[in-house]
Amino acid sequence: MDDNLKIKQLIDENEILLFMKGNPKFPQCGFSSLACQVLDACGSKYETCDVLQDPDIREGIKIFSNWPTIPQLYVKGEFVGGADIIKEMYESGELTKLISQG
Repeated sequence: MDDNLKIKQLIDENEILLFMKGNPKFPQCGFSSLACQVLDACGSKYETCDVLQDPDIREGIKIFSNWPTIPQLYVKGEFVGGADIIKEMYESGELTKLISQG
């Protein structure tokens, strides 16, 4: 399957999806850990995709979103941003509002 199609399918199938390094129990970078902590604090159920398990997705997601870093958060099919943006949106209350709309 084409990498873009695989990425789009993952995003479409999961209401809240975090592309990260590692998983929520064992994040493999500080930014991925921060993103999970923020999502946990929002009280939302979310899915993750460990980009370290699939080099094609690891590089493909950067091209797909036109965003150079990981983690990357998608909510309801829309790209939200990376760790700094997620944190800022959480602190302003914007992220919780975005996630709880539905």
